[in-house]
Amino acid sequence: MKRALLFSGQGAQHVGMGRDLTEVPEIAELYKKADAILGFPFSQISFEGPETRLTDTDVCQPALYVHGYALLTLALKEIPGFRFDAAAGLSLGEYTAHAAAGTFDFETGLRLVHRRGALMQEACKATEGGMLALLGADAPTAQAIAAESGIDVANYNCPGQIVLSGAKSQIPQAQEVAKAKGVRRALPLNVAGAYHSRLMASAEAALVPDLEKAAISMPRVPVPANFSGTPASDVAEIRTLLAKQVTGSVRWEESIRHLLASGITQFVEFGPGGVLAGFLKRIDPEAANHCISISNLNDFKTHSHALNQ
Repeated sequence: MKRALLFSGQGAQHVGMGRDLTEVPEIAELYKKADAILGFPFSQISFEGPETRLTDTDVCQPALYVHGYALLTLALKEIPGFRFDAAAGLSLGEYTAHAAAGTFDFETGLRLVHRRGALMQEACKATEGGMLALLGADAPTAQAIAAESGIDVANYNCPGQIVLSGAKSQIPQAQEVAKAKGVRRALPLNVAGAYHSRLMASAEAALVPDLEKAAISMPRVPVPANFSGTPASDVAEIRTLLAKQVTGSVRWEESIRHLLASGITQFVEFGPGGVLAGFLKRIDPEAANHCISISNLNDFKTHSHALNQ
């Protein structure tokens, strides 16, 4: 069996995530360490809210990063010899995947995602952006809609779900173009800005120096990059791809297909909501039968036997 870990992206968060995990002393210490590194009571916001603050990009991204890393910490503590052969994460989850794979340590990854989240939040405030989910559109149709509407393709999540991103004023036009092209549904998303689009250019540029300074090494296991759908070949490329994914399309379906082609037979999703398991079901229904979603202690206890294989 070859196992890949999957880590959640922004949008999967909810108030209370991670609270039960702190029953484990090592994870309680991890959250205390994160509070000290970030310099504000981030764990309290994760556990108690308010939801509006948890949704803010500068809090949400570290919260999901720590939650995913905490679940991995639990698996490594409770299951002797727990192993995995690859890791991948959606958007900010790519950082959690790299931390899991040893590309950088927990603290380095946390500082990077906090910086990334803060920069993206600044870009959201400076631009009027929006996002539009296309249900039932294939990639060429989505690309055509984006081009005609002057916006970008943000996410290739799975067959039948592609997300566009760009100026909020262009979203109604994109809806009309989608309707004309026979797309089943085009739904505006309730987001703060145009993630993974040209409107995030200022965030990408400002993040580059942080990535250049960060202590980064080659991961112990392959980590497909969101921007390319395949793993980087060297450390310089890791830095470049992590920067480019701020404005570039998330090629999640390609990333999963790369893992499947490499022989992965079990997927373990660490994070809230089971979103990535849902995408996997659309990408490869058979593979989805071998996907475990773990977001809390109860999930871990339920699936510990499968994780012990």
